[in-house]
Amino acid sequence: MTDTRKNNSRMIHRRNFLKYASLVPLAGIMASCTNLIPGQGPLPDLYRLSPKSTFNPSLPTVPWQLVLEQTGANASLNTTKIALQREANQMEYYANAGWVDKAPIMVQTLLVESFENTGKIVAVGRETIGLRSDFILKTELREFQTLYFDKSPTVRVVINAKIVQMPRRTIIGSHSFEENVRAQSDQLDAVVAAFDEGLGKVTKKLVEWTLTTADPVYLKK
Repeated sequence: MTDTRKNNSRMIHRRNFLKYASLVPLAGIMASCTNLIPGQGPLPDLYRLSPKSTFNPSLPTVPWQLVLEQTGANASLNTTKIALQREANQMEYYANAGWVDKAPIMVQTLLVESFENTGKIVAVGRETIGLRSDFILKTELREFQTLYFDKSPTVRVVINAKIVQMPRRTIIGSHSFEENVRAQSDQLDAVVAAFDEGLGKVTKKLVEWTLTTADPVYLKK
């Protein structure tokens, strides 16, 4: 091999070495940058609660239709975050955990499903589906958080409900339903189980109250 060919071969090998060697630190830098992209981190654990399926068998079977307005809530509860209180006037939230939907939307969904599960009502649905209604149920989620005022966390659920007769839009009943359920431990799974129990008890009372309060009014019209 001539000197010229040898020199050309060395130059080609050197260029290839520099090209591939330069890729090693670049790949490392790219991997590091990916880990630093804002917003990337561990996904939160998401929790859902269950509708009520057992009711007093003596509930009346009603011939009327019910529409549920979107459940209202203040800004501290109108979120997917799971709320807690360690101070009377301060709301906090569990880290890396949340509800599958905003709390008021989740509650409205569970209420609709619970009414359906009674098997006692002709039709029930959200306001958005355009169902012709004989009554409208207005609900407000006033308390939906864990209280850490004692040694063991206690879940507090309070929902205010109003029944509005249509088409006159007359309020025929108003009541607040509340439950306090002590969690078995301070672990999040136990706290969520307490939420499920507390909301279930409130839902049962609210559904039964609605059916027994509105039906006599409907029959008298």
